[in-house]
Amino acid sequence: MEIGISTFVETTPDTKTGQTISHAERIREVVEEIVLADEVGLDVFGVGEHHRKDYAASSPAVILAAAASRTKRIRLTSAVTVLSSADPVRVFQDFATLDGISEGRAEIMAGRGSFIESFPLFGYDLQDYNELFDEKLDLLLKLQSEEIVNWTGKHRPSIPNRGVYPRPVQTPLPIWIGSGGTPQSVVRAGQLGLPLVLAIIGGRPLQFAPLVKLYKQAAARAGHDVSKLPIASHSHGFVAETDVVAGDKFFPSTQYAMNVIGRERGWGHYDRAAFDAARSLEGALYVGDSDTVAEKIIHLRKNVGITRFLLHTPLGSMPHEDVLNAIRLLGTEVAPKVREQVAEWEAEL
Repeated sequence: MEIGISTFVETTPDTKTGQTISHAERIREVVEEIVLADEVGLDVFGVGEHHRKDYAASSPAVILAAAASRTKRIRLTSAVTVLSSADPVRVFQDFATLDGISEGRAEIMAGRGSFIESFPLFGYDLQDYNELFDEKLDLLLKLQSEEIVNWTGKHRPSIPNRGVYPRPVQTPLPIWIGSGGTPQSVVRAGQLGLPLVLAIIGGRPLQFAPLVKLYKQAAARAGHDVSKLPIASHSHGFVAETDVVAGDKFFPSTQYAMNVIGRERGWGHYDRAAFDAARSLEGALYVGDSDTVAEKIIHLRKNVGITRFLLHTPLGSMPHEDVLNAIRLLGTEVAPKVREQVAEWEAEL
């Protein structure tokens, strides 16, 4: 069972002072957070790609590369790379370079992205949303498996017998599929034999169990060894010394961020009642002390089948020292409990 962190490198106003941290300062903070995650024994750190004012990570590979030479064992991944509006050749080259710097710890998490600002920015038509992803994923997988590439598509110039360099340390460079939880996306990942990441950020996490089953069935039908296919989840959360402290620290920035996105997407107002309800054992918020968060991750492992868990923290902007403390607790207290209890449970199966 792998435990890690994901972040979108958010730069929203401080809920107490109203001041907003600069993009540059937040990026430097995230590098420090990755270094600490490595020091406390976490398995993976993911940085998500966005192209808007309240997120500072338009280039996850660059941020991860800054941390690569300062870390030793933690795996470094995008979370996600918005492949539909990117050039797969450049994506592969960036992460192959990261793989070299990190001595074989890079991963790509490819997805459509739940935000659409990158499409007009890079000149793509949203009417081609699904077609773009399918075509670019096809090219990315060819780059993963072949040094000399022959490829023809509709939305990108053809590649006639060209080498793509540098080559990564890992063979193959890991490519995961990020999914918001649609049957079509999990079936595609299964058919391709690619690791799956589910964004479990609302509702009941156990509702994702049928999707995991569907993914495994699709992989098995396509002839892939299901036992070798990891399944990850990404969920909002925060760890502190007590449940009360965790909730009180995490709620203000979470409420701000959820209501900003909610206004854009037509959601209802996000309040403390909704927040607290999601903190229950069956809810999608992993907020509490180390015992509470560990219990929920173990519950997810046993009932959904997740083999990698990414705690997305912070949601909105929080004090850097609070984020560092949450990472420290996740690595030194939560992760050991989860690994030990999951190992004991699996040994009894």
